[in-house]
Amino acid sequence: MKIIVIIIILINSISFILMVIDKRRSILKNDRIREATLFFWAICFGSVGVFTAMHLIRHKNRKWYFNIGIPLLIIQQVIVIWMIFVFLR
Repeated sequence: MKIIVIIIILINSISFILMVIDKRRSILKNDRIREATLFFWAICFGSVGVFTAMHLIRHKNRKWYFNIGIPLLIIQQVIVIWMIFVFLR
């Protein structure tokens, strides 16, 4: 169980860092991280990291698919994590 929590924290940290890097690159007008990559990390249980970065650094919060998709992913992932913990007891 502890390893699952550690992996989820690590994935969310990576997602958050990728959003910060992309924001920095957008300010400097450098090559950006693809939105598909950001969504990939969100789908891989990193949606809380993406959501946190969206609101802390105000990045990708004008995109409707981030505003709708990321909260839906969070709901879906909370349900999946709950099911894992319930059935692995």
